[in-house]
Formats: sequence, C-alpha cells, structure tokens
Amino acid sequence: MAIRSLLLVVLLAGCSGPSTVDGDRRLLYVASPGIRNYLEWGGAGILVYDIDRGHRLVKRIPVSYVDAQDGDDKAPENVKGICASARTGRLYVSTLTRLAAINLASEKLLWVKRYPGGCDRMSITPDGSKIYLPTLEKDDWHVVDGKTGDVIATISPKSGSHNTVMALDGSKVFLAGLRSPLLRVVDTKTDRVVKEIPFSAPVRPFTVNGSATLAYVNVNGLLGFEVGDIATGKFLHRVEVPGYKEGPVKRHGCPAHGVGLTPDEKEVWVVDGFNKAVHVYDNTAMPPKYVQTIAPLIDDPGWVTFTLKGDFAYPSTGDVVDPVTKKIVARLKDEQGRDVQSEKVIEIDWAGGAPVRNGDQFGIGRVAK
Repeated sequence: MAIRSLLLVVLLAGCSGPSTVDGDRRLLYVASPGIRNYLEWGGAGILVYDIDRGHRLVKRIPVSYVDAQDGDDKAPENVKGICASARTGRLYVSTLTRLAAINLASEKLLWVKRYPGGCDRMSITPDGSKIYLPTLEKDDWHVVDGKTGDVIATISPKSGSHNTVMALDGSKVFLAGLRSPLLRVVDTKTDRVVKEIPFSAPVRPFTVNGSATLAYVNVNGLLGFEVGDIATGKFLHRVEVPGYKEGPVKRHGCPAHGVGLTPDEKEVWVVDGFNKAVHVYDNTAMPPKYVQTIAPLIDDPGWVTFTLKGDFAYPSTGDVVDPVTKKIVARLKDEQGRDVQSEKVIEIDWAGGAPVRNGDQFGIGRVAK
C-alpha cells in the first residue's frame, strides 16, 4: 500500500533539525492535534522540545492524518493517545481509528493499523512487548503486540473503553470506561481482570502511585478527585476543591478532567476547566489536603503530567509550570510562534544518540516501595 494512502504518514522532508538525537538530552514529544482535531494549536505532527533548553522547539516530525481510501478530505484525525518504549526505541500514536509505530532514531513509520471499534488512549508495558489499546468508547480493550501491531488478546468489560494506565512495574494495567464507575485491574501476565474498585460515578482521567496501591480518579460531576485502595478494592475518599465554583467547560463534560501525581508522590494536581486552573494538594496526608491553586492558565486545561524527575509540569494548555515555585515558566510554541496545546505529551530521554528512558502521558507516581 502506498504510504500516502495510510492514515499516519511520517515525512522526514521539512523536519527542522537532524533526524537523530546527539548527546544526552531530555526531549518532550507533543502529538498534535492533541485536543480534538483543532489545528490552531500546533497543526498536525509530533513537535519535539528540548526540556533543558527552555523548552525550545527542536523539530517537527510531520504527520498527515488523511486516508485516500476514505475520501482524502484532508481533515486531521484526533490524536487519542501517545506512549513509548525506550527499550525498543519506539513511539506509538493512536488516533480515532488506528495505531502507528514510529522508530524513534530514524523517525520512520514502522507500521500503522486499523482496529475493530476504533482506538482510544492506550498504555504500554515497560519492556514494550504489549500495548493495551481501548476501542473508542465501546466494549473492548485490544492487547496488541508492540512489535507487530497484531491483536493477541481481547479484554471485554463493556464499560465504554477509554483510558488506560500501566503500573510502574508493568505487573498490572488499569482500565476505565466512560460508562462505568468501576476501575478494573488487569494482570498483565494473564490479561484477565483480577479486581474492580468502585467510585461514585463513571471514571474519567485517573492515575496510580508507583507501588500500584492507590488510585486517584476524576469522576463525572466532581471538581476534585476520589481515592481508591487498589490492594483491597475499596473506595477511600472523595476530595472536593474548596472555594471554586463549577461552570461550563469547553470539552470533556466534567469539571475536572485531568489528575496527576508528582513523581515523588508528595502532591496531587487536579485540573479545573471552568476556572482555567490547576489545584495542588498535599499527598503526604490522607485524604490529600488542599495547598494552593495555579491560575490563570492560557485556556481550559484537560490534562496534566510531569517530567520524570518532576522539575516541570505540563497542563494540556501548553503552559510549563515549575512545581516548586508553582509559577508558569514557559509556554510551548510551534515554529510559527503559535501557542501549542495537547493532552498527548511524553518525555523521552536520550544518551549517546539512543533513547534510554521514557515517561508517561499520565502523571503516574514513581516511588516504588
């Protein structure tokens, strides 16, 4: 099949900067359009930023979200998720209908495949062998071979499959659907659901701590988050943001759509679309205690994640926040100087021209006990 007829085409012509990475660098990969199919916030492509050089744009890996067989109307297809495996040297991007694998060193497309039921926000095992790929708000998660893209198993909670988070050690993966208040825990050895944790309403974005014992979840109708005990399967706490009114949000339909742990797990950050804010909580107490609010952000946030060592936080608005001072220290820009916004970002660290570490699109805790 001709490359131009694929949904996702990576074209090296027109990239700014070399196709390989020299030296030791921390790079932020930002998939766009990373908020619906809006091209005004970074166009279409994967934008790469140098974290340690003021988040300077290094290059754009151009991506075309068109399919000649589907009419080739030139409209971009929403990016739904991003994940990577430094061990295998691959970056993965999902859209509404497909999943693509890209070689990080060469930036060449390895494969792109359609999946029955579409695609949503996936997660990958640390060794890069398995990708847990939700269908688009339907019944199933496909377990995909990270090397070939083939489906090797199917998990069917029939929950409106949506968000997927991998435990830090890869032993468990967590599945949340738009139509269910249950967070499901899957054993990655057997690909079977081994536990269900109940919350008060359908689970939206969520995260887990490094030891995979606690889950922090957004739910419909709550400006705040809830906490569940993964070990016992019990609901623990409901935490509401104090002193802020709820109001209409641009996207996602819930007051708080984004929650993350700082890598040291000392803080929980939860976004607030109506108030264009991120609320910070002290996670050394249980339930976590409100500390302060970072506002105003440039737009309604719908996500938040962090660098591996926790020196920067990334709301989906493109604001770059210092977690110590709680100040906005930069904003992501494209090569035309436009603000870039995306809910699909991931850190990849390089040494000696090879990827050596990768972060996660979710703000997961990184304290392994």
